[in-house]
Amino acid sequence: MDQIRIGQFIAQTRRSRGLTQKQLAQLLSISDKTVSKWECGKGLPEVSLMLPLCRALEITVNDLLAGHRVDQGEYQKTAEENMMDLMRENEENRKKLALSAICGGMTVLAVCSLVVIASFMELPAAARVVLVLLAIAAAVVGIGGAAVLDVGAGYYQCPHCGTLFVPTMTAYVKGYHTITRRRLTCPECGVTSMCRRRITR
Repeated sequence: MDQIRIGQFIAQTRRSRGLTQKQLAQLLSISDKTVSKWECGKGLPEVSLMLPLCRALEITVNDLLAGHRVDQGEYQKTAEENMMDLMRENEENRKKLALSAICGGMTVLAVCSLVVIASFMELPAAARVVLVLLAIAAAVVGIGGAAVLDVGAGYYQCPHCGTLFVPTMTAYVKGYHTITRRRLTCPECGVTSMCRRRITR
């Protein structure tokens, strides 16, 4: 889905209804920063807000996801395309998550193997140093690759305001985590908490 086009459509429809960003935000019980973020193409409305937003703008969800008013003749085709886009995004996020886990597992295996070889085999001191350096390099590259895949695999949801967001790489790396949650600061409400991972919107 084209976030820029959807954002422009939201802005255009909002203005045609005579609403300011603040007024639209009040109708949806969200902040005007969120509306601004949508209209700038920096995010899409989460699923729980799509119907209320469409009611406020007097459009259909199909219109919203297409980024323009859909005429009756193409309604079915557009609905199917939008559904396929959502399913494709879901599948891509699942693949990234699986690749991240595989990359992390292979990194641990490679680093442990190199450390065991360096520790227990009779080798010259220079060879041991090379193996330890290789282990460190493998750890950095492997963990970095796994983190890049993982941060792009879906979204995190703020437990306070419900906003879905993708954290910056710095915030992702600094935030301690469990398997399904990571301590992050919500870009919407500014609260730092354990945010749950979501694969889809």
